[in-house]
Amino acid sequence: MEEKILAKLVIAKGNRKGKEYLIESQIINIGRWDPDSGSFPDIDLTEDDDESKISRKHARIVCKGGQFFLEDLGSLNGSYVNRGQRLVPGDPSPLKDGDEVIMGKTFFNFYILNED
Repeated sequence: MEEKILAKLVIAKGNRKGKEYLIESQIINIGRWDPDSGSFPDIDLTEDDDESKISRKHARIVCKGGQFFLEDLGSLNGSYVNRGQRLVPGDPSPLKDGDEVIMGKTFFNFYILNED
Protein backbone atom coordinates (compact mmCIF):
# COMPACT_ATOMS: atom_id res chain seq x y z
CA MET A 1 0.00 0.00 0.00
CA GLU A 2 1.36 3.40 -0.97
CA GLU A 3 2.00 5.84 1.86
CA LYS A 4 -0.22 8.88 1.82
CA ILE A 5 0.39 12.42 2.94
CA LEU A 6 -0.87 12.72 6.49
CA ALA A 7 -0.11 16.30 7.53
CA LYS A 8 2.17 19.25 6.92
CA LEU A 9 4.22 21.86 8.74
CA VAL A 10 4.14 25.35 7.21
CA ILE A 11 6.65 28.00 8.22
CA ALA A 12 4.76 30.94 9.72
CA LYS A 13 7.82 32.91 10.88
CA GLY A 14 11.34 32.27 9.68
CA ASN A 15 13.61 32.56 6.65
CA ARG A 16 11.25 30.89 4.21
CA LYS A 17 7.77 31.90 5.40
CA GLY A 18 5.13 29.79 3.63
CA LYS A 19 7.50 26.86 2.97
CA GLU A 20 5.65 23.57 3.44
CA TYR A 21 7.06 20.31 4.75
CA LEU A 22 4.89 17.28 4.11
CA ILE A 23 4.54 14.60 6.76
CA GLU A 24 4.16 11.40 4.76
CA SER A 25 4.92 8.63 7.24
CA GLN A 26 4.20 7.63 10.83
CA ILE A 27 7.50 8.98 12.20
CA ILE A 28 9.22 12.11 10.87
CA ASN A 29 12.54 13.31 12.30
CA ILE A 30 13.16 17.07 12.26
CA GLY A 31 16.49 18.86 12.52
CA ARG A 32 19.48 20.04 10.52
CA TRP A 33 21.57 18.01 8.08
CA ASP A 34 25.03 17.01 9.28
CA PRO A 35 27.01 14.44 7.27
CA ASP A 36 29.77 14.34 9.92
CA SER A 37 27.47 13.06 12.68
CA GLY A 38 25.24 11.08 10.32
CA SER A 39 22.22 13.32 10.99
CA PHE A 40 19.93 13.17 7.97
CA PRO A 41 16.50 14.33 9.19
CA ASP A 42 13.33 13.72 7.19
CA ILE A 43 12.58 17.44 7.52
CA ASP A 44 15.86 19.31 7.08
CA LEU A 45 15.61 22.86 8.46
CA THR A 46 19.21 23.87 7.68
CA GLU A 47 18.12 26.56 5.18
CA ASP A 48 15.44 27.87 7.57
CA ASP A 49 17.74 28.34 10.54
CA ASP A 50 20.55 30.86 9.92
CA GLU A 51 21.34 31.15 13.63
CA SER A 52 21.54 27.38 14.24
CA LYS A 53 18.83 27.48 16.92
CA ILE A 54 17.43 24.15 15.70
CA SER A 55 19.42 21.14 16.86
CA ARG A 56 20.74 18.55 14.41
CA LYS A 57 18.32 16.04 15.98
CA HIS A 58 15.70 18.45 17.30
CA ALA A 59 12.29 16.75 17.37
CA ARG A 60 10.02 14.23 15.73
CA ILE A 61 6.38 14.01 14.79
CA VAL A 62 4.75 10.64 15.41
CA CYS A 63 1.32 9.52 14.25
CA LYS A 64 -0.24 6.76 16.41
CA GLY A 65 -3.82 5.65 16.03
CA GLY A 66 -4.70 8.71 13.95
CA GLN A 67 -3.34 11.10 16.62
CA PHE A 68 -0.24 13.22 16.00
CA PHE A 69 2.38 13.99 18.63
CA LEU A 70 5.43 16.26 18.77
CA GLU A 71 8.36 14.89 20.74
CA ASP A 72 11.45 16.93 21.55
CA LEU A 73 14.67 14.91 21.24
CA GLY A 74 16.65 16.82 23.86
CA SER A 75 17.23 19.90 21.70
CA LEU A 76 19.23 22.81 23.08
CA ASN A 77 16.60 25.50 22.42
CA GLY A 78 13.48 23.43 22.94
CA SER A 79 10.18 22.77 21.18
CA TYR A 80 6.83 24.35 22.01
CA VAL A 81 3.18 23.82 21.06
CA ASN A 82 0.85 26.86 21.08
CA ARG A 83 3.40 28.87 23.09
CA GLY A 84 2.91 26.59 26.07
CA GLN A 85 5.65 25.27 28.30
CA ARG A 86 8.82 23.86 26.78
CA LEU A 87 8.28 20.21 25.90
CA VAL A 88 10.00 17.70 28.13
CA PRO A 89 12.38 15.62 25.99
CA GLY A 90 10.97 12.16 25.33
CA ASP A 91 7.44 13.14 26.46
CA PRO A 92 5.27 13.46 23.32
CA SER A 93 2.75 16.33 23.23
CA PRO A 94 -0.50 15.92 21.23
CA LEU A 95 -0.86 18.01 18.06
CA LYS A 96 -4.18 19.20 16.66
CA ASP A 97 -4.98 20.72 13.28
CA GLY A 98 -3.94 24.38 13.26
CA ASP A 99 -1.55 24.17 16.23
CA GLU A 100 1.46 26.46 16.35
CA VAL A 101 4.80 24.66 16.71
CA ILE A 102 7.99 26.50 17.64
CA MET A 103 11.47 25.03 17.22
CA GLY A 104 14.38 27.35 17.92
CA LYS A 105 13.34 30.69 16.41
CA THR A 106 11.28 29.12 13.63
CA PHE A 107 7.49 29.14 13.95
CA PHE A 108 5.27 26.64 12.11
CA ASN A 109 1.61 25.88 11.72
CA PHE A 110 0.65 22.20 11.80
CA TYR A 111 -2.17 20.99 9.55
CA ILE A 112 -3.76 17.55 9.30
CA LEU A 113 -4.46 16.82 5.64
CA ASN A 114 -6.38 13.57 5.77
CA GLU A 115 -7.84 11.67 8.64
CA ASP A 116 -8.44 7.94 8.73
